[in-house]
Amino acid sequence: MDLLPMDIGPLNPVVGELVVAAVLFALVFLFFVRLVPRIQRVLDEREAVTKGTEAEAEVLREQARIKRAEVAQTLAEARHEAARIRQRAVEKGTALIAEARTDGRREYTTLLTEGHARLAADRARAEAELHDHVTELAANLATRILGEHVEAKVQPRP
Repeated sequence: MDLLPMDIGPLNPVVGELVVAAVLFALVFLFFVRLVPRIQRVLDEREAVTKGTEAEAEVLREQARIKRAEVAQTLAEARHEAARIRQRAVEKGTALIAEARTDGRREYTTLLTEGHARLAADRARAEAELHDHVTELAANLATRILGEHVEAKVQPRP
């Protein structure tokens, strides 16, 4: 059965096929009318969650950038403080070395002076002892060389 009374060839729709096509179209249309809003709602929720997550991520990025800046500032201050401490330690060490050198030179001078004084005293004592025994030693030496006994004459000390 044809819908149009005239013959237009293959374009003339058959009523049964037209009804089946209309019913199937209506079913598909209803299916999509019910399904598309749900799909759209899920997509909208997903987009909202994504946008919210993006906003949170941006806030977290900003907080991380601020924290990095704070940490960099703290590290710079710590490096500066460490440099100051090193400088103070170098200055203190230099002062201690200079003080130790001064003490060493003073002790060296003291020891040298004491040593010279001790040597002079020992020399004077040795000379005095030798002077007392010089005549006796000379007599002994002369006796050995000459082969006869030579008497030592003791002379008073000047």
